Amino acid sequence: MTAPTSAPAPDLSPAPGAVPLPRMIAAQAGYELRATLRNGEQLLLTLVIPVVLLTLFSATSLLDLGPGRRVDFLAPGVLALAVMSTAFTGQAIGTGFERRYGVLKRLGATPLPRAGLIAAKTAAVVLVEAVQAVVIAAVALALGWHPHGNPLPVVALLLLGTAAFSGFGLLMAGTLRAEATLAAANLVYVLLLAVGGVVFPLEKFPAGVRSALELLPISALADGLRQVLQHGAALPGKPLLVLAAWAVAGLALAARFFRWE
Repeated sequence: MTAPTSAPAPDLSPAPGAVPLPRMIAAQAGYELRATLRNGEQLLLTLVIPVVLLTLFSATSLLDLGPGRRVDFLAPGVLALAVMSTAFTGQAIGTGFERRYGVLKRLGATPLPRAGLIAAKTAAVVLVEAVQAVVIAAVALALGWHPHGNPLPVVALLLLGTAAFSGFGLLMAGTLRAEATLAAANLVYVLLLAVGGVVFPLEKFPAGVRSALELLPISALADGLRQVLQHGAALPGKPLLVLAAWAVAGLALAARFFRWE
């Protein structure tokens, strides 16, 4: 009789190595999302202020918004404002103070590369913006908003706008001191709110100034959303091109110059 053969011993030797990059990005994005939802100040900036502006200017005649229903003009602009407040202002300030307090320095010691951190933060921003879009759309519909157009160009505009604002927000947070980032991000927020066609029509500006303002990312996003949601345009070509240019430039500069400390 032959002796029974024993099973080979399992290989228990260590196998060090980093997890795949997509898993690292997903884990970091989950952390970023939880941190944002726990931050009351950022929620005020990203959700409460846009809803207040939408409700206030839709229900009153404080601003001359031209012909047509006020909410039809305001809803796309407020959606653009929500993207800017989350992807640029909130992210720049939050990341700037993470850098100051050494959070990013610790992340820099992990296998997560700078491009992975940018991707994770952008993914978390997109998830927050999805919540914003649902809330803003619900409020606008309650105020009598009647959107038009295909949702696919709307999604493309929102994603390109997110990439553009996220890139420049991270560039600011990764190169300036936290206090300078706080001041600069809030200043940019107020200026773009005033001159970016969010609640003030660009047609009110002189022709030469208007041509320059139309090249701003907030103006391109607000205008593109209005072309689709208010006028039913199939493909707002110029706004998409402007946002794509800002997105490529912002993300490339952030990936190149972002500093962990």
